[in-house]
Amino acid sequence: MAGYASAVTKDIARWHSSGLIDEATARALTRDVAQHARQGFSFGTILTILAAVLLAAALLLLVAANWEAFPRLARVAMIFGIILAGYVGGAVASRRGSTALSELLFILAATAFGGGIALVAQMYHLSGEETDAILIWCLGTLAAAAALRSPALTIGAVVLGSTWLIMATEGLGWRAGRDIPMSYLLLAAVMWSVSLWTRSAAARHLLLLSLMGFAIIHHIDTDTLVAPIGLTIVSIALFAWCLLQPAESERWLKLNEGGAVQGLIGFIVGMSAIQFALYEEPEFIYVAIVVFAGVIGALLLGGRDNRLLRVLAYTAFVYEICFVYVVLLGSMLGTAGFFLVAGLVLGLLAWLIRRVERRFASAGAKA
Repeated sequence: MAGYASAVTKDIARWHSSGLIDEATARALTRDVAQHARQGFSFGTILTILAAVLLAAALLLLVAANWEAFPRLARVAMIFGIILAGYVGGAVASRRGSTALSELLFILAATAFGGGIALVAQMYHLSGEETDAILIWCLGTLAAAAALRSPALTIGAVVLGSTWLIMATEGLGWRAGRDIPMSYLLLAAVMWSVSLWTRSAAARHLLLLSLMGFAIIHHIDTDTLVAPIGLTIVSIALFAWCLLQPAESERWLKLNEGGAVQGLIGFIVGMSAIQFALYEEPEFIYVAIVVFAGVIGALLLGGRDNRLLRVLAYTAFVYEICFVYVVLLGSMLGTAGFFLVAGLVLGLLAWLIRRVERRFASAGAKA
């Protein structure tokens, strides 16, 4: 986002110097770009949030180490005091315009809330599943995010929700036929609504990735191709919508023009799942052709104005080449043959990338 803001600011200055816009318009546009750029997370803000998590963990460990030295009522009061101080202090800092400090205090309070759940359960010998504790932590953090309109807390809620999904399906060790929590779809819808309220595009991106993971979990659990095929179709539709109606799709999704990238990621994830399921079947080669065609089509249709999409498409192309080699050529070629084929393919790919980049640069200059 910062790179985009910097580029637009330079364009505004160039338009003003060329006489295309007047000085008042230039100032208004520059101010608007700066305001929207500040809505994103800088690297410093991310480090601040990580520092808050570490501080909260250290504080909770200190409390836990001296747990028996405090009366039971004092223990509960101490936990609630940390939570209340974090949320109230963060709200005050937010009203004063200190975004980094407010998000640090919010994350500190949310982390203390999660640790408090564990400590109180231990103190009162409460029984229950760890997944239930994670879900309660997620819902509490989500409620705080909505109340305080905090992008950082929204991201934290999405991470906790995804963690709950993974734990509820026992990670990678679930059994075939085990019921997966379909209620995650309802939770995802609520988290998406909150992310719109808190203006957290990062949370929406993470949420879309988690839904792709949900589709893959459903695929492994049911041992059918319904989920990956559905994911592929929805991803193609998302990519086409963002490409053909960029303003309309951005108005609804608010992904900071990242909808096409998410569509390509979903396409790759869905088709990869289909390929893994059919790698010993004759149909594998046809699926590979579809993947190559899809990646190249995405590159040519949407890559000119989206550098991230181009990088993703190039990466997916190399990944697919390696995938096809491992499945189809690994048993027929020796090491020397592999290096020869790989060198030729990568050389051809480098040539194609140069041609495509020059084409995009030329088209951009004409525009």
